[in-house]
Amino acid sequence: MAKLVDAPGLGPDARNGVGVRVPLLAPQVLLGLDFTYPVFNEEMRMALQIENLGSLDRKMTLEFARADLAKARDARLAQFGKTMKMAGFRPGKVPKNMVEKQYGMQVDFELQYDKASELFYEQSKKEGIPLASQPRLEPKSDLSADKIVFDAFFEVLPEVKIGDFSKAEVTKYTTDIGEAEIDRALDVLRKQQVHYHPRGEAGAHGDGGANTAAQAGDQVVIDFVGKIDGVEFAGGKAENFEYVLGEGRMLPEFEAATLGLKAGESKSFPLSFPADYHGKDVAGKTAEFTITVKSVNWAHLPAVDDAFALSLGVTEGGVAKMREEVKQNLDREVKRRITSLLKSEVMDKLNELCELDVPKSLVASEQERLVEGARQDLMQRGVPNAKDAPIPAEIFAEQAMKRVRLGLILGDLVKQNNLAATADQIKAEIDEQAATYEDPKEVVRWFYSNPSRLKDIENLVLEDNVIKHFTSLAKVSDKAISFEELSKLN
Repeated sequence: MAKLVDAPGLGPDARNGVGVRVPLLAPQVLLGLDFTYPVFNEEMRMALQIENLGSLDRKMTLEFARADLAKARDARLAQFGKTMKMAGFRPGKVPKNMVEKQYGMQVDFELQYDKASELFYEQSKKEGIPLASQPRLEPKSDLSADKIVFDAFFEVLPEVKIGDFSKAEVTKYTTDIGEAEIDRALDVLRKQQVHYHPRGEAGAHGDGGANTAAQAGDQVVIDFVGKIDGVEFAGGKAENFEYVLGEGRMLPEFEAATLGLKAGESKSFPLSFPADYHGKDVAGKTAEFTITVKSVNWAHLPAVDDAFALSLGVTEGGVAKMREEVKQNLDREVKRRITSLLKSEVMDKLNELCELDVPKSLVASEQERLVEGARQDLMQRGVPNAKDAPIPAEIFAEQAMKRVRLGLILGDLVKQNNLAATADQIKAEIDEQAATYEDPKEVVRWFYSNPSRLKDIENLVLEDNVIKHFTSLAKVSDKAISFEELSKLN
């Protein structure tokens, strides 16, 4: 399979086609939150109380005897004693009473917190409590008390009330890829290889025609100067400035003034900056510009021939094979786009039809994850000091809430309807994504070499399973639209 440029018009995201993502929390919710804690060997003696604080908030009161920690305390102090240094004593020979004086309170603090944490998780497991967060432990007794008491504050996972999917209506789009769509895609690929020649100068590709004046699609090189009330303004002057007529890079009045000029010609004209122009110093003002054309260059696009196919990596089959591969790429992009649009609509319906309380702790964790993701993105873009960039978590509050809410809904649907991703489904998704690359086998190895990459694929498959389940119950309307219409849908 030759490596072709992604089909234009449907977005650059290779993973899902359009950059629309749904939450990837479901597997985590499904499997529960895995928190680890130290283990004590002695028998546990405790009293337990669990209090409902409203909504998803709970308080567990834990009690245990300080005597239960005696052996662990002695062992911990002995370990400190082996490395403790003190003037007048060799390392490891400091008297026990001095080790006790130095580290006793620290050891009591650590062991009591560890013991409370252990008891909390053991009791949570015993009672079948669906934890949504790690506990916040607060001691209620002195370190030296015979009976140690802790309050553990935590959140539980909510009950998800699934609505009636049969009442929902969603639209599934269909799009056929024909010769016209393939031609337009090839035009985009041709423009990626465009090169320019001076008008009126004969060359291997001709002279561009008898008309040497600047035309739409031409590349022009100009000098310009702009003045407001007779005074040049910042950013209003440039030499050897290059742009292509018709690309919309310049304001319409600027392009209109350039059209029809030949190399060496000049023109003065007024230009009114829009009120919302990004340059605040000139926004809403009228400037007098003078431009001088240095050169006018016409665009030469490669012909759609075997040489062009070869330049795209098609080593066999020429134009026919190239068109076949372009169609395959377009079909894949259309499928991803249609799937993404349906996914987005289904997720909105799930939000509407399902009722649940959302754990604040999970939302906060998701906000932190989104902040870190944003910071990593800035670092990849080469933004200076991106690692320490002040990114307020509040800007992700709504997004985090939606992702967590949907993750909990998906997790419940997966559990109740046996929708977990299978190994065969995961392999099929990987194979489909790998097919768009020059060496699919290498891409497959790349996915399977990293558990996090596999987890991403698993989540995609899981989401697809939920969508299939939902659409099997909801009212689905098929709607045929053109490729161009599809590309414009959000």
